[in-house]
Amino acid sequence: MPVAAGGAADTSSRAISAEMQGGLGQNIVIENRTGGNAVIAAKAARQAPRDGDTFLIDAANHPTNPVLLRDLAFDYEASFSPVSLVCFFPQVIAVKTDFPARTIQEFIEIAKARPATISVGTPPAAGMGHLVLASFERQAGIRLVHAPYRGGADAARDILAGSIDAVLITMSSIRPPVQAGRARILAVTSLERVPSLPDVPTLAESGFPGFDMTDWNGLFAAAGTPRGAIDRLAATAAAAARAPAVRARMDPAGAIMVGNTPQAFATWIAAQRRTAVQVIREAGITLG
Repeated sequence: MPVAAGGAADTSSRAISAEMQGGLGQNIVIENRTGGNAVIAAKAARQAPRDGDTFLIDAANHPTNPVLLRDLAFDYEASFSPVSLVCFFPQVIAVKTDFPARTIQEFIEIAKARPATISVGTPPAAGMGHLVLASFERQAGIRLVHAPYRGGADAARDILAGSIDAVLITMSSIRPPVQAGRARILAVTSLERVPSLPDVPTLAESGFPGFDMTDWNGLFAAAGTPRGAIDRLAATAAAAARAPAVRARMDPAGAIMVGNTPQAFATWIAAQRRTAVQVIREAGITLG
């Protein structure tokens, strides 16, 4: 696990792993190997024995690192086999309560009238939120001021304090400012509306047909892991993602549980790679 304990990605992984243990008939231990823009965890999984006992949970950096990092010691695509897409974390565009826009269309109109003056926080630089923001800016024909944060909680604290105009973060991160009445959600970035926010429109239905960019978690195996072990883990993960106990824990946090086949995940991750390359290069996004 390339991120620290306690966040949405870690929580979803622990929820699904607890359910998977029964199906696998063995314990699952999650090791948080943070740092290096998630490269440290990837290296650990890649260097482990290919016996079907060690897997990697990864996210948006899996397709973006090859574009952003010049000195990678390995090729992500060649080094890892997709196992199963665990879940999506739809992101939201939210504004502080005294910001004049009440819809995403009004937000765009204000941004066009005040180019490069509206601050929008995302976690972190070159992360999924940054990519979503860059794509949204390009498609809407607006210029915003990007404010990178180390994590979603940091961005949420600043919009809670009113020191930034808007954020583009996951639902779990925006909940405290919204519950405190200090932020207002304008849109979600997933293709379909989020069940826990039924009245909040998607960008896709707000003038951006087909817009679908979310954060996510997926299981990967080091290349060379036995096919049987991959298929077994994928089937167990898919069943766990549909388990009522997992849904009850993750639905309120805005996670959309998936659990698909290795083949479906491979097709999806290939499309993610193409999108990441396009957005990063067109927006000139760097880690520096």
